[in-house]
Amino acid sequence: MYYGVPRMRWLLVSGAFLLALPRGAGAQRAEEEDLYGAETTFEAAVEAPPLDEDETPEATSGVTRAELDERQPTSAPDALRWEPGVAVQQTAHGQASPYVRGFTGQQVVHVFDGVRLNNAIYRQGPNQYFFTVDERSLARIDVERGSASVRYGSDALGGALLATPRAVPMGEAGFSARPRLYLRYGSTDDERGGRGEVLLGLGRRTGALLGFGYRDVGLLTSGGVVRHRDASGVPGRGEVAPYVPRFAEEVDSPDDSSAWRTQLGTGFREATFDARLEHRLRRTLRAVAAIYGYRQFDAPRTDQCPPPEAPLSECLTIDRQFRTLGYVALRGDAGPMREIDLVASYQQHLERRSRDRPRSNLAFAWEDRVHSLGVRFTAASPPLRTDGATLRVRYGAEGMRDQVSSSGEQRFTDLDRAFPMSRGQYLDGSVYATLGAFAELELRSGWFHAHAGGRVTAIDASAPPDPESGSPHVDRTFVALVGRAGVSADLAKGWSLALNLDQGFRAPNLDDLSARQQVGPGFQFENAELTAERTLTSELGLRGRSDHVRLGIWGFATVIDDAIQRTVRTADDCPPSTPECPASRNLYQLVNAASRSHVLGGEGELRLLLPEGVSLRTTLTLTWGEGPSLVPGVVDRVPLSRIPPPQGTLEARYRHRRSGFSLAAGLRWAAPQGRLAVADASDPRIPNGGTPGYAVVELRSQWRVAPWWTLGLVVDNLTDAAYRVHGSSVLGPGRSVRVWLRFGE
Repeated sequence: MYYGVPRMRWLLVSGAFLLALPRGAGAQRAEEEDLYGAETTFEAAVEAPPLDEDETPEATSGVTRAELDERQPTSAPDALRWEPGVAVQQTAHGQASPYVRGFTGQQVVHVFDGVRLNNAIYRQGPNQYFFTVDERSLARIDVERGSASVRYGSDALGGALLATPRAVPMGEAGFSARPRLYLRYGSTDDERGGRGEVLLGLGRRTGALLGFGYRDVGLLTSGGVVRHRDASGVPGRGEVAPYVPRFAEEVDSPDDSSAWRTQLGTGFREATFDARLEHRLRRTLRAVAAIYGYRQFDAPRTDQCPPPEAPLSECLTIDRQFRTLGYVALRGDAGPMREIDLVASYQQHLERRSRDRPRSNLAFAWEDRVHSLGVRFTAASPPLRTDGATLRVRYGAEGMRDQVSSSGEQRFTDLDRAFPMSRGQYLDGSVYATLGAFAELELRSGWFHAHAGGRVTAIDASAPPDPESGSPHVDRTFVALVGRAGVSADLAKGWSLALNLDQGFRAPNLDDLSARQQVGPGFQFENAELTAERTLTSELGLRGRSDHVRLGIWGFATVIDDAIQRTVRTADDCPPSTPECPASRNLYQLVNAASRSHVLGGEGELRLLLPEGVSLRTTLTLTWGEGPSLVPGVVDRVPLSRIPPPQGTLEARYRHRRSGFSLAAGLRWAAPQGRLAVADASDPRIPNGGTPGYAVVELRSQWRVAPWWTLGLVVDNLTDAAYRVHGSSVLGPGRSVRVWLRFGE
């Protein structure tokens, strides 16, 4: 369980930083935006297309810094709730996992400023790792929907999440320092936190940014309970318990579920830091050195704190979720190479978990650490123009090596004695290495555009055996060759029709091949014989852009071969020296599906830019998935696990540019999801019969009171609806407010 730290720490840090802030009027807003580079005005954020018009059209959308400031998301995944093709599942209040076209976790690649974040222990299904990206340090987040394996390698079956950090000031003579302070309070979880940063101008060619953040988050209050299906088959009208999450009010009013609102297992603490230095070597070439850190403490896993039908004292907690990323990069144009991006990086990921079972006088602890070394190079050739056509080649190569250390211990609390386990969640000393190279050719000729490319990748996975636990030696090599091709035609000025065909692949990682762990539906153990997943995605899109309209409509179909899915096992299949396995309600093992799976769907986005600073935006997402049944005696075809239901958004905005005042209203909705996989039907995070639909309304406003400070307000869930995103352990927040302040130029 989580207990907050004294609030005085937060107040002292805030007060000290306020003393350093300027008290007079600052520079003009336009000058400030030039210094930040990646930061934009509200109008630019609305009007800027998610993809450069010089690029081949793809299914892509993006969230700008201005939109992040307006919406005030609680995390980087939460920032994507308004994007087409994306659904955000939450296993805990301190965790979130974006679904892109029905894929999540290992099947969506995460990239931070050109550095691949996915490592060898990314878990199957929803995981929390994109949550470790601090959205307050970002300039924007882009979503590339559809297979992106040619550009990004393994894992990009559903797409890529591209996080771009904020730039630094450059161009002024002499030294300059511009501090900023962000403060935020949230009523639904008693959030108190913020970020302080200083932008340093170190001459015309050099700039730096130093930032730190902290927040203390308490128990999350919902709009009420979401019920199971009733006897007549209507979702959301049946019983409450056994249930995920559990509520604090159960102890006081077990017979009055209408009063249950405070969700157990939902608090956490978080600290972040970042430092970035940029130096312009020449007009078109710059060097970057940066470090970004994330520290999360005492974050319970909501569906296991406590588990369904367990005593309230039982809890699985992520005591430490740490990520540190450092890198140096060279970017720009040099000689015959354009758009150079050469990045060398080091990452360390630490996850420490504990499970307390007081009634059994038992406590378990696990620690996993991954050291990752990587280098990535991409570039493009100068455009070659001949006979009215333009040719360009994009190319690149990369390598990455993950070294894993893992341990576990079992403690008898009545004896105060601890005994090390023969292995942790992973096998200590495991290594996962990747090498890859790609090339793409782009052709433009008048109204016609075409592209084609390919990638070759080799992956080596190794893990030592552990005879005591029955863990076999892992020594696997995977080699893949994938390609992509597409064409687009200009129908009229600003309007085009695109057809893309992309192959994708994902080699099993160390989590698939060697991990033993508690997952949402039950306990899952390894399969060292898995083969790589492969996909073929075809998509057709219509894109339009005029003075007042932005439109993007995409339909897609993805075929999956050798999909890695969970199959049901019995206690007789449990490996030795794994006490959690026979004690779990459901047992699973990962296997390759014997026949093809399919994911179909579409998404659309429409923006209307109206006079007097008014804009409207709506999105729609449809996803449908089906695969072979992995349970003997069940029908041949079943729904794929946790496919999101139909969902959409609607937003209306008004901004008065001169005063800096804005007002917005937003609606997020989702239809019921009753198409459940076998694992979904036994998952306590999903109500019996499926997840009910919902509609959530929020209001937002901000006002630039003076050039050096801005005040904002978000009223979330205006109707106090009780709702749950499909597959989540956490219910959505009830009616609440988030108040934020930004001080500084």
